[in-house]
Amino acid sequence: MSRGPLVAHLTSVHDAHDVRILGKECRALAEAGYDVVLIAPHDRDETVEGVRIIAVPPPRSRWERLTFTTPAVVRKALRSGARLVHLHDPELLPWGLWLKLRGRRVIYDAHENLPKDIRTKHYLPLALRAGMSMVADALERALCAGLDGVVTVTPGIAVRFPAARTALVRNYPRLDELEGDDASPYASRRSVVLYLGGLSAIRGTREMVRAIGRVDAGMGAELWLAGRFDPPSLEAELASEPGWAHTRRLGWQTRSQVVSLLGQARVGLLVLHPAPNHLDSLPIKLFEYMAAGLPVVASDFPAWREIVGEGAMYVDPMDPDAIARAVQWLLTHPSEAAAMGAAGRAAVRETLHWDREAATLKQLYARVVGPPRSGG
Repeated sequence: MSRGPLVAHLTSVHDAHDVRILGKECRALAEAGYDVVLIAPHDRDETVEGVRIIAVPPPRSRWERLTFTTPAVVRKALRSGARLVHLHDPELLPWGLWLKLRGRRVIYDAHENLPKDIRTKHYLPLALRAGMSMVADALERALCAGLDGVVTVTPGIAVRFPAARTALVRNYPRLDELEGDDASPYASRRSVVLYLGGLSAIRGTREMVRAIGRVDAGMGAELWLAGRFDPPSLEAELASEPGWAHTRRLGWQTRSQVVSLLGQARVGLLVLHPAPNHLDSLPIKLFEYMAAGLPVVASDFPAWREIVGEGAMYVDPMDPDAIARAVQWLLTHPSEAAAMGAAGRAAVRETLHWDREAATLKQLYARVVGPPRSGG
């Protein structure tokens, strides 16, 4: 059967193997029958899960990304002949209007609430953040007004864009990739507390390390950190913390490695600081923990309580003692912890999974560029 319309996903910021972009959206569209290319910083061209990755050289700095990587990504999108271009970064938005003038259909994917996100960027001068946030809000809305559609990850982001052209596609997990056959029985696992994702101050890295140092040492609890430090100097700074001796730094992990880690851990940890952009966020790692049947220690955000329910213990993310108490309770109450994990897994299997979100994305594509196959 012939392939459907050629569509190109563009990013100058994200890794070519980004979970949302490649693992969920591109893969779902390819499975539906669209001919999908992903143009992204990468070391080689390759095909993954039916998606052709077209590589551009990874940038060595933010300035190089803006001046070289972004234009290179757009040029390759034009040369690809794609009928629809799906943008994944705010810095690509001005190019989106140019692509529209060149006859392409264009969709923008708002991964974050940009105005709120700017207010927490550590590399921006504090005195300028509020003004820059307001300018970014106005620009993002204005640029999106001329596009064919907007995809968002949370209801809080969706309300910033016209409802008729906006699709809410939440970052829920694919069930088929997180239920590994080699997972250890929960009761026999070591006292491993797992965190997946970027390691920065605002994501609670300091509090996690301090908390593991305050869990009863006789329990042999370990904190496993799977991700990259941002900035890299944070890793050296934390080396002086007592909890560092009980912390394993695993670095960036592939999807198969993530599945393996989830099958070894006893607790999933997610203690993001109460920054504006976090309060209504839906981090993929939260649902990955739940899908794997892990009880979660999570920031006490009302939006998370409403969605996760009984699958987590909620704590003040700024209080390492509270985090430590919650972790220790779960490690010393394995039956209750397993039941909590089972409740989270059931919620993911019933409603909080990718299949429903993929259907929404495919409906948007069918409206903007047509069905995946002729007659389909």
